[in-house]
Amino acid sequence: MPATDTYLGLRAFVDELARCGLREACTSPGSRSTPLVLSLAREPRIRSSSHIDERCGSFFALGLAKATGLPVALACTSGTAAANYAPAVIEAHEARVPLLVLTADRPPELRELGAGQTIDQVKLYGRAAKWYLELDDHPATPERMRWLRQLACRAFWTALATIAT
Repeated sequence: MPATDTYLGLRAFVDELARCGLREACTSPGSRSTPLVLSLAREPRIRSSSHIDERCGSFFALGLAKATGLPVALACTSGTAAANYAPAVIEAHEARVPLLVLTADRPPELRELGAGQTIDQVKLYGRAAKWYLELDDHPATPERMRWLRQLACRAFWTALATIAT
């Protein structure tokens, strides 16, 4: 997929998150997540803070979400970086605090082959995640852009929904 398609899709997704009310994002550096992190950081309606350590960043996000009552986005690269979010994701679930976790997973064809930073991220957070979706890399058609915007809205409002126990 061309880089422009990736950028256009992420810009549409992040713009819609901001339109829905996302105001805070905690990001961690990583090559796979760079387009996502830059899209969040460049959005003027979202205050983005960078955290080298994913576990620390996730608990920082948890504190922001607790203080505001609004979803806070977490963004990182694939593999164990995403796994380091698990304690805060579980804590958020138990405390009914809205978090929006965005990870840049490796391509599915690299799973179970020994590729670095490649773990099975499908359902990584188990029942602590209210909703999970694995995205593909389709071209940035007008239909795709609309769908990504709808996806952003669904993610934001699902994060705010009351957790059924």
